[in-house]
This record gives sequence, C-alpha cells and structure tokens, in this order.
Amino acid sequence: MELKQIKLAGFKSFADPTVLDLRSNLVAVVGPNRCGKSNVIDCVRWVMGESSAKTLRGESITDVIFNGSNSRKPIGQASIELIFDNSDGTIGGEYASYAEISIRREVNRDAVSNYYLNGTRCRRKDIKD
Repeated sequence: MELKQIKLAGFKSFADPTVLDLRSNLVAVVGPNRCGKSNVIDCVRWVMGESSAKTLRGESITDVIFNGSNSRKPIGQASIELIFDNSDGTIGGEYASYAEISIRREVNRDAVSNYYLNGTRCRRKDIKD
C-alpha cells in the first residue's frame, strides 16, 4: 500500500486547498526556509491521530489551523486527507476490496476534531487500527 495523494486545506501554511500528488517512487519537498516543508510531515502525523500539539510545533491542537497573515484572514477549519493506493490488497478485513483508502481529519476553532475513513465518520482508534 502506498500513499498516493495528500489533500490539505487550512492546515498551517496551506491556507488554500492544495493537492500533493505522490505517484512517483521518488518525492522531495524543497524550498527556502520557513516555506512550509515540515508542515507536510506534520499533516501526515496529524491525520494519523497525533494529539500532542507540542509534537506538531504548537501550543494547542487548534494551532494547526491557518491563523491568518498580513494579507489574509484566519480560516475556521483545517482538513487533511490522505489517499492510499490499496490495489495490491495490503489492507485486509472489510477494506480489502477497496482500491483506494481515504483517511481524513478535520478540526475547527472550537477544537472539535473529526475523523473519516473512506468518507464515513469514525473514531481516532479506527484510524490507528
């Protein structure tokens, strides 16, 4: 099973909806200091269930939401979706027949965090499992 796509919206420096296509065997994230390279790794950790704000380089879990800039207003919600290629059937059980597996996490300014597995709301434990 391979990670083939990351969809980001409102997460840290990714204010606008952004899609990172990872279909190549070799992927690199390059750019100048403070452009958001490490935010890509943070988003993967976060959507997979990371709950420590300190690990994500913040004070609270809502620090992952784009907080505005000189030219942009803050956003009310952050959302990350990871899309995995499961065409080789690596994931067994009820998801074995799915060619793609989608994991999404959303959080709003009230610190309400929701998880989704293939579009269906689920628990953090389901994502971890």
